[in-house]
Amino acid sequence: MPRNQLQRMIFAFLTVVITVHGYVFYSLYVVNGAVLMQATGADSVLHAIAAQGGVYMFGKMLPIWAVIIIEFFCAYALECLLGSPVSYKMACKMFDPPKHHPMIFETVIISCTVLIMCPLMSFFAAWMYYPYYATFHILTLLANWLKLVCFNFPFAFFSQIFFIQPFVRWAFKKIFAKDIAAHHTQAGPDGPQNEWQTADMQ
Repeated sequence: MPRNQLQRMIFAFLTVVITVHGYVFYSLYVVNGAVLMQATGADSVLHAIAAQGGVYMFGKMLPIWAVIIIEFFCAYALECLLGSPVSYKMACKMFDPPKHHPMIFETVIISCTVLIMCPLMSFFAAWMYYPYYATFHILTLLANWLKLVCFNFPFAFFSQIFFIQPFVRWAFKKIFAKDIAAHHTQAGPDGPQNEWQTADMQ
């Protein structure tokens, strides 16, 4: 897995690109799709979004591509600054990488990342999608935050564990195949059996 800053940034980029698109789809289609179609009378979610002039964010209607870009930059910054490094440190406090199977350690890291990123991104989303046409109230903001965490956490956990991270790790290994092969060759047959043991990670 990532062994230097460039690789960590590319790994985070791949993760966030897929995750943000997944969350936008989940939010618009699964969570709010029926409400949007009912409010506009449209026969599909895309038609409903077009009928209302875009997606509501920051008190105005924005196109879907703008929503994706805003969420991407927010999520990528949080992932690089907090999600990735803090989740690795949390996992190391619970498990010793050289003594545990890489799959177990990777699963713990993913779980810790979700534990960090889901509340953080939900908090930012509570501000982004707050109904500013009504009177602002901090309790409403906190209630919306809690609602978003309840909606997002199950989707975040299961999608990262079973779909997103396995695909990202596969893609990462394809992109850095030569570097990974050289690393294993340098380690030799008597080198560390756990890829996390020598990784200059988060």
